[in-house]
Amino acid sequence: MNNDPLVFQMNIAKDKPQSYRKDKKKKVCPFCDVANLTDIYQKEDDMIWLKNKYPTLRDTNQTVLIESSDHHGDISIYTKEHNRKLMRFSLACFEKMAANKDYQTVVWYKNYGPHSGGSLIHPHMQIVGFEHEDGYKYIHPNNFEGETLFDENGVEVNIAEHPVQGYTELNINLLTKDSIDLWADWIQSGAKYLLNIMYNGRCDSYNLFFYPREDGGVCAKYITRFEAPPYFVGYKLSQVNDEITLDKEAHRFRKFYDNGSKIN
Repeated sequence: MNNDPLVFQMNIAKDKPQSYRKDKKKKVCPFCDVANLTDIYQKEDDMIWLKNKYPTLRDTNQTVLIESSDHHGDISIYTKEHNRKLMRFSLACFEKMAANKDYQTVVWYKNYGPHSGGSLIHPHMQIVGFEHEDGYKYIHPNNFEGETLFDENGVEVNIAEHPVQGYTELNINLLTKDSIDLWADWIQSGAKYLLNIMYNGRCDSYNLFFYPREDGGVCAKYITRFEAPPYFVGYKLSQVNDEITLDKEAHRFRKFYDNGSKIN
């Protein structure tokens, strides 16, 4: 398998706005300045899908999906109604771009928090079309499988036994498209769980990746973000927690969801 890295264009990145940069300059959020947004593809209420103004990757079409007008919003704190609308809107945008024959593959993901690799605090997702790259070449169907804690009404939720990076990854699988509201509810519960319960609240960042499944469904995968383990950085070897820990996490997450994702 060839390792053809994505080419990062530093001359474009140097002008990109940053929420986490440590300087004394007044930071103006471009996503709050809705009146001056350009190249908008689609809009629904305060959700906006548009072309990325700073396309840092060569041979791609980078797009941004603004989730909300709330600068400090997140999946974990949206109303249930808004989060359901967001998942419907973003899935429709992803499917529209994925159907475009100009791209070999299209990826869809979200960064949250200072350790997630993102640059702006304002809640947004990214949908990126790769012209000549298979964005899923290192991903396998077993990455979406694990110890099941919920499997009803077209949604299956598990703790990954074959994580992409590790150590504990939450897989929320949409198996039938008419179950998207239930899927969205589990995704929202997952964000709350990662930020408040898992690791006793020590996690302040996550990535949420959306993968098309071979059966036509979609896997939403949460990966907590800390320092990346050296085995993964140097060898692309993921690590997984032992079976006792995975089982404990599965029971805790299911109980958290059953209790209405309440945070004491």
